[in-house]
Amino acid sequence: MSAVLSAVAGGVATLTLNRPESRNALNLEMCELLSVFTSEVSRNEDVKLALVRANGPVFCAGADLKERQGMSEAQVRERRKKGFAAYAALEALPMPSIAVVQGPAVGSGCEIAGACDFIVATPEASFRTPEAIRGTVGATQRLPRILGKRLAKDLMFTGRTLSAREARDAGLVSRLVPAVDLEKEIEAIQAEILKAPRDSLRLAKRCIDRGVELDPAGALRTEIEAIEEQLAAGAWMGKR
Repeated sequence: MSAVLSAVAGGVATLTLNRPESRNALNLEMCELLSVFTSEVSRNEDVKLALVRANGPVFCAGADLKERQGMSEAQVRERRKKGFAAYAALEALPMPSIAVVQGPAVGSGCEIAGACDFIVATPEASFRTPEAIRGTVGATQRLPRILGKRLAKDLMFTGRTLSAREARDAGLVSRLVPAVDLEKEIEAIQAEILKAPRDSLRLAKRCIDRGVELDPAGALRTEIEAIEEQLAAGAWMGKR
């Protein structure tokens, strides 16, 4: 069985973490497939939305520590780089991306979910980054930008589990939905996004992602550049 499944239908690409027997722990194969599939999705002009989901009750239990047993230092380093590349590839998707989290997201699971544009979760979801107390380093970059450094440090230094409700209140989870209503909610989100022009979604995402890293003047220039690109393409007032 493939460690990640990829499917495209009706303008929506779905990437599914598929190692339920290992609690979807992130291994080398999963890293490589996430990078490959996100590259394919990025090039697919029919796709307006990407979903990242998981099979089984756990979204992702973190890095596969069993895989590291017997690895050399060079192999561990290469595996970590593959993980960083997978997160970056998810973050770089040109279309909106949503993580659908229905269970625990630990370490690498937080990285995968955090690399998406927003998270829709059920009350069974939880988030934890215990890398430091396990004697390693990871998950130190995205969560501080989303949660703020103090809460991110609390999670990292203590191994504290952030419940789905706490994650929503802290801004990590955008929508908290009862499991029984999840698919209906995802369908409603898809329907709204699929109504929008593909290029306007792409440009809006680019402006937000770049703009938050710039000062106000630089952020405004980014939006003006996007407007000029849209005008040059003849796409305004719903014409395209």
